[in-house]
Amino acid sequence: MSGHNWSQKTQMKREEEEEEEDDPFDQMIQRTGCASFHYAVMECMAEHQDWRKCQEQVQSFRSCMAEYQKQRAEEGKRRQKLHQAAS
Repeated sequence: MSGHNWSQKTQMKREEEEEEEDDPFDQMIQRTGCASFHYAVMECMAEHQDWRKCQEQVQSFRSCMAEYQKQRAEEGKRRQKLHQAAS
């Protein structure tokens, strides 16, 4: 029976760790839509320990982020125009 309790404690600890993983940085990356590219860079860096060997992943992440920033800027301009038209 004590083994069962240990399993429950282990499961609870895993759930707590998963909740902690949702830090603000991870949430921000998720909102960009570029999380998979970010994780690819992190995996490559963990594997190779040399950023020069991860240039393909870095460039993909950079392109994704540039597109996200472009879309945000366009959305901001649209909102500004709507706000000016409403004034």
